[in-house]
Amino acid sequence: VQLQASGGGLVQAGDSLRLSCAASGRTVTNYVMGWFRQAPGKERKFVASISASGGSTVYADSVKGRFTISRDNAKETVYLQMNSLKPEDTARYYCTAGPISGRYEHWGQGTQVTVSS
Repeated sequence: VQLQASGGGLVQAGDSLRLSCAASGRTVTNYVMGWFRQAPGKERKFVASISASGGSTVYADSVKGRFTISRDNAKETVYLQMNSLKPEDTARYYCTAGPISGRYEHWGQGTQVTVSS
């Protein structure tokens, strides 16, 4: 599975961005998919995940109410809508896929999000 993330950029605090992650190579329609982020000098942290059907989502406390994860299985794509962005959201965002939650086997190359104050 290859995962290609896109949609990052430089925005101001309070702005919105939508990240996309397109899968190729094999279908991910039966996979849990998620987003993690890593700020410079810090460990990679969980942001959000979505079940294979899209019916169940989980969020880190730091993004609850501001970020929304969704997926379009017909397009083999997962999205992360990020609203009310804060400078502390600045990080490289990685999408991931795996057979069950917490067992992520495939990772994309990431897309950079920078939020200025």
